[in-house]
Amino acid sequence: MYDVIVIGSGVTGYAAAMYAARLDLSVVVIGDVEGGTITETNEVANYPGFVMLTGTELSQKLKQHALDYPVDLETGNVTDVFRCEQDCFYVVTDKKTFLGKTLIFATGMRERELNVPGHDELRNRGVSYCALCDAPLFKDKTVAVVGGSDAAAKEALLLAKYCPKVYIIYRKKKIRPEPINAERVEKENRIEVINETNVTEILGENRVTGVKLDHPYNGSDTLSLDGVFIAIGGIPRSELAKKLGIETNDKGEILIDRSSRTNVEGVFAAGDVVNTEFKQAITGVGEGVHAAYQAYRFVNEHDFVFTCQQDDE
Repeated sequence: MYDVIVIGSGVTGYAAAMYAARLDLSVVVIGDVEGGTITETNEVANYPGFVMLTGTELSQKLKQHALDYPVDLETGNVTDVFRCEQDCFYVVTDKKTFLGKTLIFATGMRERELNVPGHDELRNRGVSYCALCDAPLFKDKTVAVVGGSDAAAKEALLLAKYCPKVYIIYRKKKIRPEPINAERVEKENRIEVINETNVTEILGENRVTGVKLDHPYNGSDTLSLDGVFIAIGGIPRSELAKKLGIETNDKGEILIDRSSRTNVEGVFAAGDVVNTEFKQAITGVGEGVHAAYQAYRFVNEHDFVFTCQQDDE
């Protein structure tokens, strides 16, 4: 029986686990992808205390800090979460079952897919969601990034180190990265922005050969490409939380207060899965710390009478 079960092994989950263990709570972190999505980021330059490091390096630093305390790490896909008569939580993975007094959801987001013809057929055949993973495969090729966020700009900047031509295709009037990355995109002569345009189809048979656009560009509604990188945001991984009756907004984000508490007693949430407007590694880490402290208070302010028993089979 753990005092705290953290679901999600990204930087938010590691921070929550570290702080909970520091408060002398027994903690397990369960996640299917070690390090979370930040490991797909090549450059992190906005985490206080570090001028520049990779997402993987930042994740490893937080993981090692957590492991300075007696934190258990478990790799597995959580398939079910439920509560037994208000006295404990069951967390079921594809390998085993865990019992906890409190839960912290740090489950993050999954990529929002581009729902157009050709996407599914050409995924991993020129369609990618990770420039850090795949950019070297497109050296000396022409590629496009679909999206206009800061993440899209960073994908394009990384791709420009390998590719002579990188398009950013965005549906609105102006891309919206952080000012420093907007300036970098503007100065990079290998990047060209196509605004107020949508990709309506990804073309190719065995490999990507181009895309169709809903507005002509340079007189044509077809743009020849060797690769398409999708960066159109994410979908909160809140399905398990909803099973517990945790409230979410119309985007599927878990609703929390300023102390990372949900509407269900004993359940807390932090990071990209919650309804905070500004989502960054540092804000998720802060929310994770809040969640850990509130879990500490909850455990110490409640008398637990356990009527549930874990099935060892």
